[in-house]
Amino acid sequence: MSFEKPVRRIAIVGTGVIGASWAALYLARGFDVIATDPAPNAEFNLRKYVDDAWKLLTSIGLASNAARTRLSFTADMHKALASADFVQENGPERPDFKIKLYAEMDAVTPPDSLIASSSSSLTMSVIQSQCQHPERCVIGHPFNPPHVIPLVEVVGGEKTSPAAIQQAMAFYRAIGKKAILLRKEVPGHVANRLQAALYREVLYLIEQGVLSVADADDAVSWGPGLRWGVMGPSLQFHLGGGAGGIQHFIEHLLPVMSSGLWKALGSPSVTPELKQTLTDGVLQEAGKRSVAQLAEAENEVLLGLLRLRAQRG
Repeated sequence: MSFEKPVRRIAIVGTGVIGASWAALYLARGFDVIATDPAPNAEFNLRKYVDDAWKLLTSIGLASNAARTRLSFTADMHKALASADFVQENGPERPDFKIKLYAEMDAVTPPDSLIASSSSSLTMSVIQSQCQHPERCVIGHPFNPPHVIPLVEVVGGEKTSPAAIQQAMAFYRAIGKKAILLRKEVPGHVANRLQAALYREVLYLIEQGVLSVADADDAVSWGPGLRWGVMGPSLQFHLGGGAGGIQHFIEHLLPVMSSGLWKALGSPSVTPELKQTLTDGVLQEAGKRSVAQLAEAENEVLLGLLRLRAQRG
């Protein structure tokens, strides 16, 4: 089946933080968006999120036909999906829930429309298992918040059509996302696994009394984190190899890393004491700044970095 029809109308299923952020992005890119969520006050919370995000989206740059008035809401999921060209699903991360939800969505969405899941942990092979048209179901997992962070991970399930994967990649790239293709399914996809690997060592070092929570955060954000905001670790080690580049790194530095540092990495015991140390450290680091204030400050810095990266190509 072909999935090359133009995307004009997008349905958002689930309007929590991720779903609302997707909705704001799609509106900013000039699409008609219809959202659905059975939760009380879902429409009010969604519209408030979009309104709050609009100033930032305006500074990023709106499509000529972008308008918040192109957002509609219905509690009736069937109505929301009946004429959708593309569906972005953001429901709870429970296999039983997702399987049932996808079977229901699949039954009422036009069969030539794509259905993408923002799932951060489940595989599409599980999610699509009860669908009549599983070939058009893909993972389109964003990095939070989707209206700011460009990354989206795309991966299909066992029954997903290659054409659907290609079209999802093309769609996300067309709206300015940095879409990466996962060639096989792994639990948690890629970006969250990388975060988890780093955070495991952060917690281990805190547990061992090597440094404080705040100093661990500074070690990342004022060191390698700054460089990771410019290029990834493999390209960084190409620079680290000097004139010899990645070949020098592989021959002379990688053996030291693999035989020494990797073996010294630890696995923390997440005890009540470690949990309390982490909580106290984070609250002290945050000070009087609320979560919303911290997020706003982060977004401002991220936009500056994204603009600089765009200027540098």
